[in-house]
Amino acid sequence: MDIEHDYKPAPESLPHDLELFSYAMRDMRLTWRARGVLAELATGYEPGYEPSVSSLIGLPRRSRGNAEGREALGKAIAELRATGYLTPDGSSTSGVGERLVVDLSPAQDALLLPKPRPF
Repeated sequence: MDIEHDYKPAPESLPHDLELFSYAMRDMRLTWRARGVLAELATGYEPGYEPSVSSLIGLPRRSRGNAEGREALGKAIAELRATGYLTPDGSSTSGVGERLVVDLSPAQDALLLPKPRPF
């Protein structure tokens, strides 16, 4: 499937602390869906190419491939905002079109699965 993208590829390295990223990806306070959205946003974009809420939710079906729909994405974004992983950057007072700022500091309090017992 050929999908034309308006943005550049992700940067060569993660813009966040790898340990916090690892905790965030295993934070059981988040649904699997929310973790996937967080992974997408936390891997970083070139400056000026960060997605906005409206650009992600407004992607037409043909552009998002197998990604879930608008309602699912909206719920994941709301979940990430509620847990503090995403905050608006203040570029809009209406909340439409704002950039999503990733903050992995909530991962310091991540609810992780217990360490498995050895066999």
